[in-house]
Amino acid sequence: MLENLKTTDTFAIIPVAIALMILGYFSWKTLNTSNSFQLGVKLYEQKDYQGAEAAFRKVISLNSTNDVVRLLLGDIVKDKGKVEEATELYQEVIASSPKNPDAYLRLANIFIEQNQPEKAKTNLQQAQALLQKQRQPQRAEKISHLLDKITAKINNN
Repeated sequence: MLENLKTTDTFAIIPVAIALMILGYFSWKTLNTSNSFQLGVKLYEQKDYQGAEAAFRKVISLNSTNDVVRLLLGDIVKDKGKVEEATELYQEVIASSPKNPDAYLRLANIFIEQNQPEKAKTNLQQAQALLQKQRQPQRAEKISHLLDKITAKINNN
């Protein structure tokens, strides 16, 4: 009977030990991701874009769902002239969070710089609609003025 008790205890301990190891791994991963994110934001604010880029890439490798990191990384690579990569990052944010107006705005800026007013207009309209739904009328109004300018440009061509 004592042998059966020990076997039962062993079978009970193994799942608990496995669960604790899994919990430990995810805790470590979350802490590591959080630390890298905070470092990236700090470096970004200090205008150390190279360091921020490395930290943000680490965050993405650990947690691929962080939209803020993708937006900031997109800004960094865009400023480095890597417009295609920035475009992809902004589009990833739109795909994962279609209600994020900042991704549409950043993408619209790229299209404005590339002299693609129709694509810019489409993204600005989407951002404006989202901002109105999110009760941010001041930001939506600023976009409205920009849309008027782009529409005039399109009509003049």
